[in-house]
Amino acid sequence: MPASPLLRPKYWGFHLLALVLVGIACGLGVWQLNAWQAHRAAEARDLTRIEPEQLTDVIGADDPFPGRKVGQPVVVRGSWVPQSTLFVSGREHDGDQGYWVMTPVAIDGQDGAALLVVRGWTPDVDDAPPAPSGATAFVAWLQPTEGTGQVDDDPDDDVLPQVRMADALQHVDQDLYGAYAVVANDVADGDWPHGDTAVNDGTEGLAAASLDQLPEVGRTTALRNLLYAIEWWVFGLFAGFIWWRWVSDETERLRSAA
Repeated sequence: MPASPLLRPKYWGFHLLALVLVGIACGLGVWQLNAWQAHRAAEARDLTRIEPEQLTDVIGADDPFPGRKVGQPVVVRGSWVPQSTLFVSGREHDGDQGYWVMTPVAIDGQDGAALLVVRGWTPDVDDAPPAPSGATAFVAWLQPTEGTGQVDDDPDDDVLPQVRMADALQHVDQDLYGAYAVVANDVADGDWPHGDTAVNDGTEGLAAASLDQLPEVGRTTALRNLLYAIEWWVFGLFAGFIWWRWVSDETERLRSAA
């Protein structure tokens, strides 16, 4: 079969122009999509910096997790339960695998009900500092319990594969909240709008634990970037369509002339 006349060198410029235009449109669309995702992630983290609320005003000991409060800063007040310290495996920090160190806090005024609190991260269980004891008060980020389906292979040790209440209850004598919290290490010195100062927050000797679940952001957050991404992809499709029409029309013209 003879090669298409449109593959001759004199037509290469048209094909190259179409390819460049489609490539630019696709690239700009991906750039805007990445900007949309980055802005949403940034806002989710910013929501963790809003004014803290009292834990007891956000969730009660027997309440289900309030879905719109993921990442909500809360003021935790109570007493540490050091004998029930647990470790959560498979947690990453700066690219290294290690463990979350988690100790319950018996919340003041809640009849002994305790909240699981992630105090920080350690590379090895044996490297974790001793659990704190006594009264405590600090700001932490509220998180819903996990349910990844991982099975605790050894229920007799203090290492859990996830923060799951059914697993933790086997190690803790108190009733547990249907949530857990991560101590806000980077603001433990009281650098919050409410001005409270952390007391015995249990983070000494531990690296800060990062949040696995960030709060939801508004549907319209960075919507302009998403629309720009779609717009650029439409431009790319239009450029590809124009090229296809030109190829079709030019091919038909050359055949007619022949």
